[in-house]
Amino acid sequence: MSASCATPAPGASLPGSLLYDAAALRAIEAAALAHAGEATALMQRAGQAGWRTLLSHWPQARRIVVVCGPGNNGGDGYVLATQALASGCDAVVVRLEPHAPRTEPSRAMCAAFEAASGRIEAFGGALPPADILVDALFGIGLSRAPDHATAALIDAINAAGVPVLALDTPSGLSGDRGSADGAAVRATRTLQFLAPQLGLQTGDGPDHAGALSLDVLGVDAHCFEAAQAQARRIDAQDLAHWLQPRPRNAHKGSHGRVLCIGGDHGTGGAVMLAAGAALRAGAGLVEVATQGVHIAPLLARWPEAMVRRTDNVSAFAGALDAADVIALGPGLGQGSWGHALFDETLDAASAADTPLVLDADALNLLAARPRGLPAGAVLTPHPGEAARLLETDTATVQHDRPDAVRALAARWNAVVVLKGAGTLVCAPGGLPWLIAAGNPGMATGGMGDVLTGVIAALRAQGLDAEHAAACGALLHAVAGDRAARTAGERGLLPGDLIDVLRACANPEPHP
Repeated sequence: MSASCATPAPGASLPGSLLYDAAALRAIEAAALAHAGEATALMQRAGQAGWRTLLSHWPQARRIVVVCGPGNNGGDGYVLATQALASGCDAVVVRLEPHAPRTEPSRAMCAAFEAASGRIEAFGGALPPADILVDALFGIGLSRAPDHATAALIDAINAAGVPVLALDTPSGLSGDRGSADGAAVRATRTLQFLAPQLGLQTGDGPDHAGALSLDVLGVDAHCFEAAQAQARRIDAQDLAHWLQPRPRNAHKGSHGRVLCIGGDHGTGGAVMLAAGAALRAGAGLVEVATQGVHIAPLLARWPEAMVRRTDNVSAFAGALDAADVIALGPGLGQGSWGHALFDETLDAASAADTPLVLDADALNLLAARPRGLPAGAVLTPHPGEAARLLETDTATVQHDRPDAVRALAARWNAVVVLKGAGTLVCAPGGLPWLIAAGNPGMATGGMGDVLTGVIAALRAQGLDAEHAAACGALLHAVAGDRAARTAGERGLLPGDLIDVLRACANPEPHP
């Protein structure tokens, strides 16, 4: 059965789970310590949780090397190493000199490890032989690029050729921004403590954090009340929240009319992909305004679409008036044809207050000639386009993706989908959404055109701009994962996503 789209009512529960930054984790930790009444209690729980995780995933490991830093993350590592000794493993702690424990709890845990006949070695350029390495260097405690000596130690961890378990956060990675300013541990798995971190799931985070686990360390729920979330994570299970079964008396007019505008000479495939995605994502009617040369191939691929030759807006004024949402940009180009359609479409959409989804060259034209957008517009930039919209460079965007998506939403008063590893979606002044789906195979030309069509279709079916963008980005990513499972990521094409969109857009309802 086809699905219907539902924007949550004000006050309704939202899908997904909350993600936090280091400041929130410290607030949770302070509340938990005040409740526990003993500074070492959480550290002991964290180290024990780390040991349980190690045993669960690497039960055959006998040589355990724990790299400990001078702070509380190092204290967690000393607890884990002590647990390993007690289990009969060969456990060695490695640390930089003079990186002896600095905090009282970590000194106590170090003393307990030494009392158990634990061995501590200073890093001299090589690590002892190991079946597994445990990264307990800094956790959330590092706010700058590692110094030369620390970078050498991190490089040695990465070059060891054995699994790496990171405690809390891979050292060198920002759990807030999802970027690494210098050397950073590439973990096989990261065990997060207390609450999940946003930075581990966007930008550089997924490559460095590996598989993610979470242990709340038995902390009382009230300790989380004052912590301010930085994003909301959604995954494939959350699609059913928005994509609900359609009523039996539904008709094509119930599911909206999408107008896709684009496809200059040589780029007709882009608008074709957007139109096909809009059809497969459930739009009731899809019209396309494009160059005349593209009409025949587009109709051959999608006879369900209504296509017209477009020299200027007057050539499709009726379609503009009838559209419930306009998707502008796929294959638009930045020549005279694209410029004219961009300006005239935005004028018409603003006058009629028609929702817009802007992608590709529509974003580049907007950056070059800034102007106001109608309420409820959705922008879908990749990092390069985002940089142009913010008048900065791509490296700055990628250095702090959460800040960039918030800044874009505020600057353009629009919902923004910042594409990339750990796609982020944000409405002006809102809490960003983290899309926990997608894969590297989707890094190929035309994927963004499919996303544009999907979001436009969901907007036409009744979702507001923020929820159409969040659900659309998730549906697009889930389709990418489903398509990749068939034959792998390398060689994945946008058309492969369109082929599975219908199945993904009809999830089983939640019980």
